[in-house]
Amino acid sequence: MKTVVLGMSGGVDSAVSAWLLKQQGYNVIALFMHNWDEQDDGCCTAEQDYDDVKRVSDKLGIAYYSVNFAKQYRERVFKYFLDEYAKGRTPNPDVLCNREIKFGPFADYAKALGADYIATGHYCGVLHSDDGAHYLLKARDQSKDQTYFLNQLSQSQLSDVLFPLADVTKQEVRDIARKLGLVNAAKKDSTGICFIGERNFRKFLQNYLPNCPGDIVDTDGNKVGEHIGLMYYTLGQRRGLGLGGTSDGCGRWFVADKDMSANKLVVSHGDESVLMSRALFATGANWIPCPLGDEFDCTAKFRYRQSEQDVHVTLRDDGVFVEFRQPQRAVTPGQFAVFYSGNKCIGGATIDKVYKG
Repeated sequence: MKTVVLGMSGGVDSAVSAWLLKQQGYNVIALFMHNWDEQDDGCCTAEQDYDDVKRVSDKLGIAYYSVNFAKQYRERVFKYFLDEYAKGRTPNPDVLCNREIKFGPFADYAKALGADYIATGHYCGVLHSDDGAHYLLKARDQSKDQTYFLNQLSQSQLSDVLFPLADVTKQEVRDIARKLGLVNAAKKDSTGICFIGERNFRKFLQNYLPNCPGDIVDTDGNKVGEHIGLMYYTLGQRRGLGLGGTSDGCGRWFVADKDMSANKLVVSHGDESVLMSRALFATGANWIPCPLGDEFDCTAKFRYRQSEQDVHVTLRDDGVFVEFRQPQRAVTPGQFAVFYSGNKCIGGATIDKVYKG
């Protein structure tokens, strides 16, 4: 009997994944990752989640363990998260967390427990082809597909992984959990920062980065208010600006740009053309398993909750140039451009520069 070590979070997705793997004849071991030291912020979500892991594991009759990767998380993910915000960019730590923790130290620890395979409760699939290549596939439940967050995984990281929810919808997961009587059958999906969870974001960030207040100006350079620090704002944002509506009746202000050198937040209202771009340049590209060529057409997403867009990709020595077939709104440096070909996620890269006009 093959052994699978499953990353179990305390949520319903990984719980049902454990049951599905058992049904497929695997010896399943649950491994809970404690990746954030919560003693200083009065939050006890990890303790609550681990309690759910224990109760689900007992219900399913599987062994469970807990491991602490807080040091690795701070060094490999959280430092990057802070550095990006300090530069005025908007990072996506979930992507890095998958590459650096869930499919890094977690996989190594799982092997030490005797794992033949590792598994997670992600909504996606994997194809281990006869030629030795490993392909990342979109989930059957397109509304929950999580390939966007796995775009940086390497071939070695995909080589011995299983994704039990590839062909299962979220509603089916809930139904299975209810029928099994699992304690987390109706548990709310986790949101917020990967492994840090739901917190007051501004208050949380203030613990690690100093505030640097400055002027809010319109696109003509006129001062219309004051901001509390450029790191707290992202392109297209309307809420939390403290500006209200406009006197000319053209609607609420939104963030149009960040002037890092002058520490100014640039806002606009009405016409959103200032948010539109025609292309981007990205670095740190990872291809699964390899690019389609030096130039190719495919589809891409520039944020998780977005439909795929038609693009033309050109590989350069210093990165990837991506042209949009249709102008795109609020493409944000620090986020990931993730590429698709049919049912396959073929890779991704970090957005560094956006081209207007």
